[in-house]
Amino acid sequence: MEINLSQCFIAVDDHDAALAFYRDVLGLEVRNDVGFEGMRWVTVGSPAQPDVSIVLEPPLANPNASPADQRAMAELLAKGMLRGVIFSTDDVDATFERIRAAGGEVLQEPTDQPYGVRDCAFRDPAGNMLRFNQPRKQ
Repeated sequence: MEINLSQCFIAVDDHDAALAFYRDVLGLEVRNDVGFEGMRWVTVGSPAQPDVSIVLEPPLANPNASPADQRAMAELLAKGMLRGVIFSTDDVDATFERIRAAGGEVLQEPTDQPYGVRDCAFRDPAGNMLRFNQPRKQ
């Protein structure tokens, strides 16, 4: 039996700002852009990984959610409390410089970690933490 990752989800509060970051800064391709009941889902992914997608979704993608739940999710997103993703790269220092030059909010400059990677971290326009790592050269 084979199990593979197909999609992961990142909550965003402004899809156009998210697209400017994920498509224009990170270089991900847009695979789908769907609206439903006043909400929007945009699917992006790396051209090098056609079978793996990231879905940029509303903070609470449930049209029946209570106003209190919608506010709670929006507040968690604004605080950066929702999970992001970890990207791998073949050159974390060049990736860092490209994202910083584009105005990305730096959380951590490139650092050699004790668990065998060199990584850096940014926040996306919605406040999600994104890490970029590469295996440390031996």
